Amino acid sequence: MKVAVIGIGNIGGALADRWQMAGHEVTRIGREGGDVSDAEAVVVAVPGGAIAEALDNVQGLEGKTVIDATNLLGVSPPKGFSSNAEFVKSRTNGPTAKSFNANFAVPYDRIGEAGSTPSNLWCGDEEVRQMVEQLNRDAGYEPVYAGPLENAAAQENFVSTLLYGISQGGWAHCCIGLRLLTSSKSTTTEGIH
Repeated sequence: MKVAVIGIGNIGGALADRWQMAGHEVTRIGREGGDVSDAEAVVVAVPGGAIAEALDNVQGLEGKTVIDATNLLGVSPPKGFSSNAEFVKSRTNGPTAKSFNANFAVPYDRIGEAGSTPSNLWCGDEEVRQMVEQLNRDAGYEPVYAGPLENAAAQENFVSTLLYGISQGGWAHCCIGLRLLTSSKSTTTEGIH
């Protein structure tokens, strides 16, 4: 599959690496922007408050299947939208999903060490199911469907709740998809954006 990843930081870079290792043709797009016309799937993995600017710098988005991997930590979605995913859909007019926002990027290179396959939430338009679930599996996760795109706001808010739980000492056991960290004593939130 031809995948364009907008965002080359902790999340975008790690996902791009995993998908490239799985045999996908990956295009990485940083702040300078680029063209995604040839992509079958576009993943937006930028800080949540930078989503409008990131999309402004990308050509070829119209009608594309897009997966929003952003988080809204300390910011709100663009005015008039309940979630970044709904904003993305308004900009692309294509099938849209929310995924890869509820797991940390740091252990991506250690997913294979997990005692069982970690899970990853996704919600979105039904027509993206096959693609989103394939990209989840190729990144090392078992996809867990969380309903239609209208649930994206709840999924985005979940991350804030998750981080609160971590700050209260619930690190390893409250994190979906991080079973492999139960032996780790690290409490960093590196890789969350």
